[in-house]
Amino acid sequence: MLIKNSFKTICSVMMLLHFLLGNAPVFAEELVTLTKRATKSTVAIALYSPLKSKAPSIKGTGFVIHDGSYVITNYHVIGQELDPTIVEYYVAMIPSEDGFSFQKVELLEIDIEHDLALFSVESAMKPLILAKDVLQPAGTDIAVFGYPLGAALGLFPAVHKGIIATITPDFMPVRDSKVLSSKQLKRLQSPDLIYQLDITAFPGNSGSPVVDIKTGEVIAVVNKVYVRDGKESALSNPSGITYAIPIKYVSSLLERALSKMESN
Repeated sequence: MLIKNSFKTICSVMMLLHFLLGNAPVFAEELVTLTKRATKSTVAIALYSPLKSKAPSIKGTGFVIHDGSYVITNYHVIGQELDPTIVEYYVAMIPSEDGFSFQKVELLEIDIEHDLALFSVESAMKPLILAKDVLQPAGTDIAVFGYPLGAALGLFPAVHKGIIATITPDFMPVRDSKVLSSKQLKRLQSPDLIYQLDITAFPGNSGSPVVDIKTGEVIAVVNKVYVRDGKESALSNPSGITYAIPIKYVSSLLERALSKMESN
């Protein structure tokens, strides 16, 4: 009887190990495959001023959508006013085996309220697939692709893995209610819902696609991080709390731009 029970125990342990070892690499392989595909559609958004610098200055991240002719990023990434006295424009920097290439982008549409900007590009690239306009639940495994520290870590997009922590009103907490602006008070009355992510992001990740690892679809766009002790701490001591705009606002912005082009 003792031998029989021991045999059963050994079999149970072996079956458990087989299940764990047989399924764990699947998730890892999903992310590896997804990363190879997603990084080809993730670009750096940079400001190019030939008279100021030979190389474009990376401001954030963007990603290719729709038929490959459009790029989405955060509005605040391209919020810098261009100097009208010199040649200056924004470009999408695309990683390649030889380093990188870049092409000029044309601003089509903006959504300041949701911190989004839509560009068109001359040469189409491989797009990422947008998810349906439905909020994904907390606990969903996600990956973020982008340029966390601009060119400081190289000219190829990096991947970070995390989860959706919660869905929360689009309002950053403040220590003193006296500093609330009228705009902030208005948003408190009817705030939009956004994702709070359990993942570390940096300034260069603004505009990064947030991708559902299981489906490979973009569910949101990174637009801000929670900073505890000033902007410098976002680099030296990141909070690990990141916020992202749901993809439905990207879909609306794209539809608005396409409708305008059709009417013209």
